[in-house]
Amino acid sequence: MNELLHLHETHPEIVKRLKRADGHLKGIIEMIETGRPCIEIAQQLQAVEKAIGQAKKTLIQDHLDHCLEDVVGPLPRDQRRSIDEFKLITKYL
Repeated sequence: MNELLHLHETHPEIVKRLKRADGHLKGIIEMIETGRPCIEIAQQLQAVEKAIGQAKKTLIQDHLDHCLEDVVGPLPRDQRRSIDEFKLITKYL
């Protein structure tokens, strides 16, 4: 495949967040293997899940803010309304 690089300014922060979550997840695996209490493990799993979810949300918002805008281009105000509403509602994902 000969694809162009698809980078946005938020990607380094997303990578940083995912690497931190990866390290955290490895710690959780160790917690399970050493028999730590389930409540502690569940709390840590929740933290990793939230970090990954936030990374996903950031990626999607960035895509909408840049890639969608590039495809749509400038539109009259009345035609932009649906796109603006779509971008707004995705923040609730």
